[in-house]
Amino acid sequence: MHRKTQINTEKNFLINIFNFYVFSNLHVALATFCLVKITLLNIGISESKTAWFVFFSTLLSYNTIRFLRLKNINNWYNSWFKKNLKFLYLIVGVSFISILFLSFQLRLKTIILLIPFSLAILFYTFPMEKYSLRNIAGLKLFLIAFSWAGITVLFPLVQNYISLRFADYLTFIQRFIFVIVITIPFDIRDMKYDNSSLKTLPQQLGVSKTKIVGVLLIVLFIIIEVIKSNGDQSVWSTLIISIISGILLVKSTKNQSKYYSAFFVEALPILWFLIA
Repeated sequence: MHRKTQINTEKNFLINIFNFYVFSNLHVALATFCLVKITLLNIGISESKTAWFVFFSTLLSYNTIRFLRLKNINNWYNSWFKKNLKFLYLIVGVSFISILFLSFQLRLKTIILLIPFSLAILFYTFPMEKYSLRNIAGLKLFLIAFSWAGITVLFPLVQNYISLRFADYLTFIQRFIFVIVITIPFDIRDMKYDNSSLKTLPQQLGVSKTKIVGVLLIVLFIIIEVIKSNGDQSVWSTLIISIISGILLVKSTKNQSKYYSAFFVEALPILWFLIA
């Protein structure tokens, strides 16, 4: 009996650790870290400072958003968030200090580049009524994709003194498409909670048609990779991640488990980095 109790205690401890990793946004921050690394590795650069800057920026911004929207979050997450409030404050504090330290190593040109993407997040996140981008129907998905593409493609290239070429802009478009595709399962999940005024793709087109749009975007994503790869080996890792993304997209439902999008879908950039 004692042995069984000990096993259950250890199991609950591991579950709590896993939940904290996923729902404290460490998982999504690692995903953005990996997307930056993919961008740099594709041009033969191995530095990680820009990736760490994006990692901590993601942690800070996503957790700040959660703090501001705590009242609008469904009950189980609201309860989890309040139980872990002290640790989340610690994460926000460490992230802020890390961003300050790393920002001194950024080029002025890079900081200027970050402004439009930072403003997009600012005007979408904060409740500024008249000026809030949340008031523009259907913008949510594209704003997320625009910000992620800019921060994980253009930002690391400019910071590393890379002159942007046609292929880099294709990568930006490709990353924009990829983020849209992996965000759709979240929008399908959130149909129960999102205000109808947001007019997300699933709200406007329905789940089935939205999945068709997502699959067509994956095809376009692959075509762009073929155009810019010139037969490079990277096309195979892109093809693999496209297939897995398509499967997760097609299988997503409104009643998915709390880990489906938050862990499995969000893990796609990490998997992509590992096989790149």
